[in-house]
Amino acid sequence: MLVPALLATSLLYGGMVLCSCDFAAFLFMALPVNVAGPTIRRAFPHFYMFVTLSAATAAGLVWAHDAVAAGLLAPIAVTTLPSRQLLMPAINRATDAGEKARFRWLHGQSVAIKLVHIALAGLAMTRFLTMGLT
Repeated sequence: MLVPALLATSLLYGGMVLCSCDFAAFLFMALPVNVAGPTIRRAFPHFYMFVTLSAATAAGLVWAHDAVAAGLLAPIAVTTLPSRQLLMPAINRATDAGEKARFRWLHGQSVAIKLVHIALAGLAMTRFLTMGLT
């Protein structure tokens, strides 16, 4: 189960980095704002489900071999759901209401959560390598 756990964690890490660091910026560069914004709104619920399922799968696969790595991955799955269900709609409401300061603060919270998730997944992968779990 260690190779599937490493692959699931790698998929999680890569997906989070790609989406967080490139996807949104690319859409806003490639599309008009009135198209990019709604596209992001349609994409991010799927992104959050991807993160939740990938993190839960990786945590489940590694649990028997490294509880610490599982403990790094499981909170990603757990904290992504409130981000999807509460934070993302609040960001959308702030955008719709033209509340720029509120949007910046909420979006900043979202970015901070994603960065912590990326760091946790990176630490889990590092554990796989340094503990010889591959």
